[in-house]
Amino acid sequence: MARYTGSVCKLCRREGTKLFLKGDRCLSGKCAIEKHPSVPGQHGNGRKNVKEYGVQFREKQKAKRYYGVLENQFKGYFEKAEKTEGVAGENLLNLLERRFDNVIYRIGLANSRKEARQLVTHGHFRLNGKKVNIPSLIVRAGDVITLREESRSSEKFKALIESLDSHITPKWIELDKGQVVAKVAALPQRDDVDFPFEEHLIVELYSKN
Repeated sequence: MARYTGSVCKLCRREGTKLFLKGDRCLSGKCAIEKHPSVPGQHGNGRKNVKEYGVQFREKQKAKRYYGVLENQFKGYFEKAEKTEGVAGENLLNLLERRFDNVIYRIGLANSRKEARQLVTHGHFRLNGKKVNIPSLIVRAGDVITLREESRSSEKFKALIESLDSHITPKWIELDKGQVVAKVAALPQRDDVDFPFEEHLIVELYSKN
């Protein structure tokens, strides 16, 4: 599967905000946007007059990069969101939140969405008792997620499991931290998205096409 392999810190700098693509590093003084807040590139500081299309485009790019999906996949999510009953922008964020890799990250079993994708691809998790290695799978209410028994003994997961005590799980996910079992108790709502997206700008952008 195609995947962005460049510097993720440049993505945050390009969008002018922290997208938390490197987990805890983004909260430290090592965060690139703290050291170099300007837009990357030779003419980064000269980009000031942004028109309506540019604002809408940047909001779409921000959402794409935050959730780690590529253009065609993102457009597919929007088309599905538009056909679903309700507000298209909220439906879009709902689908992105329900990606399996995002859910693993929300549970606290990965330090970033990028790491969550890698761990899912390597088959460390079970969904309703079955092995899942597709990061883009969309979970449903009632789904149960568990950590593969063989993975529990790895130093990586031992550290992640220990950190669950201080991890805040969103209210739409029920987590048994002792057993490391998570249940999708309900579908995420708009206020469950912890990033200040202006999703109406994305809807406006795609409505022009």
